[in-house]
Amino acid sequence: MQTRIGILTGGGDCPGLNAVIRAVVKTAAQRSWQTIGILGGFEGLLSPVRTRPLDYHEMDGLLFVGGTILGTSNKGHFAAKTGHGEARRIPEAVLDEACHNFKQLGLRALVVVGGDGSLSIAQQLFEHGMPVVGVPKTIDNDIEATAVTFGFDSAVHCATDALDRLRTTAASHDRVMVLEVMGRYAGWIAVHAGIAGGGDVILIPEIPFRYESICEKIADRERAGKKFTLVVVAEGARPEGGTFSTVGPAETNREARLGGIGSTVAAEIQKRTGKETRVCVLGHLQRGGAPTSFDRFLCTRFGAHAVRLIEEERYGCMAAYRPPEIMPVRISDAIGRLRTVPRDGELVRIGRALGISFGD
Repeated sequence: MQTRIGILTGGGDCPGLNAVIRAVVKTAAQRSWQTIGILGGFEGLLSPVRTRPLDYHEMDGLLFVGGTILGTSNKGHFAAKTGHGEARRIPEAVLDEACHNFKQLGLRALVVVGGDGSLSIAQQLFEHGMPVVGVPKTIDNDIEATAVTFGFDSAVHCATDALDRLRTTAASHDRVMVLEVMGRYAGWIAVHAGIAGGGDVILIPEIPFRYESICEKIADRERAGKKFTLVVVAEGARPEGGTFSTVGPAETNREARLGGIGSTVAAEIQKRTGKETRVCVLGHLQRGGAPTSFDRFLCTRFGAHAVRLIEEERYGCMAAYRPPEIMPVRISDAIGRLRTVPRDGELVRIGRALGISFGD
């Protein structure tokens, strides 16, 4: 009987998911293996099972297509992270049903493409007896055990382009422009885009900020004859002694929806300085569209390595980028703790050396 492997995409969508799918299918086909796509994330493993065969010839053109042809979900029966990242055990009955359906599909192994939440589910399935390998995905770039995740470079490119555009309108009107970017508990997008896009103030979850410091930076620029200011704020940034800005009521089967900090910061800046202030929230623009060339290349390497892990029966492992190599690491070593921006690390030191304020 022909070897069959499965693949699913979990969590939030991001550029590059289709490139991973393409790489897995093409690499598996070279071994005469068949690849089955699980639709709708982990929910597709529950009855009635939702799958589709992934044909080698259908992969042409997927390399540069955003989103995922398999669909995805970041809530439901398999929510392993809820609230503000609190871990949750998947009910035994749900794990039993998923493993039973996995066997009924005749799969040798399952490739799980996702972030900390999805890989936490993958680890629980692995501990429950399912042969699983992982591919790390998150635009927040906050997964341990890998130097970078795919989707991050594409998100940074989007945010940097937004700053380039906001700079011209800010300078034309002598305004303060606040750009809110994604980054729940890690400020990698904000720092990378803020430095690359010439931001003046960068607010990240790792460094609680004070409005006095932000306003003082704006005043310093005014005294230097610079009548506009660019402020980059991660969605998870918080003032000293403050809490997260959330959108909508808390839900029991998903993580809290962050958002609104950009508007809060903009309103406070205008009130304190009298400067006309505008806010731009990138939101899901960072998740959509085609992946950058770096992400396409990284996705292809990840996907090919995932198939190799299956061939070598290195289950419970994920493909990790340890420059210059892709290498296996245990999923258990990559989950449960987020990789955050070091408060005194190189990126923050570079920002401060350039005169960027982190609001502290």
